[in-house]
Formats: sequence, C-alpha cells, structure tokens
Amino acid sequence: MTVYERKPSVARKFLMAGRGGLNITHSEPPDRFIARYGEAAERLGPIIRAFPPQRLRDYCAELGEDTFVGSSGRVFPKSFKASPLLRALLARLFANGVRIETRARFEGFSESGELLIADASGERRAIAAAATILALGGASWPRLGSDGGWVESLAAKGVEIAPLAPANCAAIVEWPAGFADAFEGTPLKTIALRHGDERVFGDIVVTRTGLEGGPVYALSSSLRRAVAREGAAFLHIDLRPSSAVEALAQKLARPREKQSLATFLRKTLRLTKLEIALLRLCGPLPDDAGALAERLKNLPLAIVATAGLARAISSAGGVRFEELDADLMLKKLPNVFLAGEMLDFDAPTGGYLLQAAFSSAFVAARGAARRLGVDRGA
Repeated sequence: MTVYERKPSVARKFLMAGRGGLNITHSEPPDRFIARYGEAAERLGPIIRAFPPQRLRDYCAELGEDTFVGSSGRVFPKSFKASPLLRALLARLFANGVRIETRARFEGFSESGELLIADASGERRAIAAAATILALGGASWPRLGSDGGWVESLAAKGVEIAPLAPANCAAIVEWPAGFADAFEGTPLKTIALRHGDERVFGDIVVTRTGLEGGPVYALSSSLRRAVAREGAAFLHIDLRPSSAVEALAQKLARPREKQSLATFLRKTLRLTKLEIALLRLCGPLPDDAGALAERLKNLPLAIVATAGLARAISSAGGVRFEELDADLMLKKLPNVFLAGEMLDFDAPTGGYLLQAAFSSAFVAARGAARRLGVDRGA
C-alpha cells in the first residue's frame, strides 16, 4: 500500500489544526452531534456512527495518545498537540508496511482509468491501482496542500461537485476611518451573535478587516450565502446576553447627573471603549433608555463579505453524496473512494471537521477492503 503525498512532508493541515490544541472531536450526544452538519446530517449520520467520537478517542488511546473533554465539551489530546498523535499514526502505518511517497501530485485518471501521479519535476506516470482512496482535502489554506485542484479532474469524469466555498472564516466589515487603528486586536468578550435564526455565544476579536472568533466562524456560512444573495448581510450583536432589555433599560434610566453618556455607560454597565464605539456605528447614542437598551441587545453590523479560501479554516462544497455509494465509492469510477473535505458537507468548529474526516476515512477504507476481498469485519 502506498500513500502519495503532494507536499514534502505529510499532514501539514493536521499540524496547523493542532496549533490551537487539536480539537479532535466533541463529547455531545450522538444525535445532537450529527445534527451539527445541517443539510448533510442525514448522509453523514451513518458515516459518523460507523466510527463515532468515542471510537476515535479509543483509537487515539490505542496509539498512546489519551484524550480529555474540555469545559466546553470539546475533546483534545492530553498533550494538547498534534505532533505526538501524528507521529503515532505514522508509526502505525509504517509498522503495517505502508509506504509514503512525498512530492507526488494527483493529476486525475488516464482514459483507461489508471491513477496519474506527477513527481516534483512534473513527470507524470500512470499507476494501475486495485483500489484508490482520495483524501485530497477541500480548498482552504491552499499553501498547506489542499487547493481544490482535483475538482477539474473528477468533473471531467462526469462527477457532480458542489462549488467549493470558504467556511469557518472571518467576517469582513468596512470599518469607518480610524476604527481599525484604534481597536484592531481588541476582544469582545461574552457576547452573542445572531444571523437569521442562528444565535451563538462566545468571544470574538476585531481585526483590521472585520471580525474573527468562534461565534463568527459558526455563522460564516450563512453570512456567506446571504452576501451572495443580497450583496451584504447584517450580523446582530448582543453585548449583554445575560441581561434582559428591561433590566438594562432600568439601569440606563438612572440619573446621569454631570457625567458624559460614555462615562455613564462605562460606570453603569461596564461597557468598554470598543463596545461604545460599536454602538455609535449606528448613529448617535439614543437618549431614551429603552432605545439604548435595545441597541445594546440587538446591534446591527453590516457584513460585506466573508474571508476567502486562503485563510478559511475549512471549505464547504465538494463531491455530492448522490455520486457515492454507502462505502463512499464513486459510482462513475469503480474502486475509487473518497474521504474528508472532498465530500459535500459544511462542518462547524468544535471537532466536527476532524471527526468527519476520520469517520469518512474509516468508511472508505472499509469499503476498499471489501472490494479487495480483505475485509476483516471492522
């Protein structure tokens, strides 16, 4: 068995994911976990259940890398790093006789169905494989190896592919003059973001071009679709999600005396300079306590775009599930199986992308083994 790796070293995107601690999966109940995949949940459900989060944790333990559940329910290796787990995975592969060839780029299939692989010099060779598993990634962070270059090759074979698009990415805001200079890198803590019917809690940060952070990433796909439809989208910020409008209005109705409104807000509600500046993006601050409380709870911010694929955490789109059988084999290319971000799903942050990658790899490998007649009942 040979693994063909495009880059000079393997798993660069896996290592990039580990820079924040390698959130490998999530501990929530299976039905809720699967529902996180939205429109793809029905098709991904059997795949996730074939190799569920607990089994992934058990597999990590078998490799000598125990995991733990964080306070948010997210699961991490105890080492909190990607490199020890990667070393253990590679050791397991080598022990099983797997060969890894680096600087080998997939360039599609020959007319007779052979796998076409190009080396670093561009020289191409055809390989007659009994079974092929393609795990070529989506198109996010292309400098790490996954640039979506496989789309054209599979489309040429008649495979239907949903366009690749950025997911789990920053929101782009056209800040007024001087705003980014004053607040770039400043966090907004313990807030809630809403777009449409979706509401997400957490911390975000102001960047020179917009907003980043878990809650922004969670809403980025719906924001991207709204921008595509309407040219812009409105993200609503609740600066005090733990307080009701009425309670805030009552506090804001207190006598201000000789204090400026900004000073009054800082002292009464502990608003930061950033929060006050955001409130002013919608115009002068209302004198009416109720109106000001409403703005605090439902601050609209215009989003003009979402970040591109070069900096997105993941990508949406990919090969449509209708093109695949239950073993993730391409119906139009027998003995060719797919795994990971090549599939048409959109995973939120929280361990769902890596879990789907491991689960789909398991299903694809099991399917390939069955086709080769070496299924061990895994």
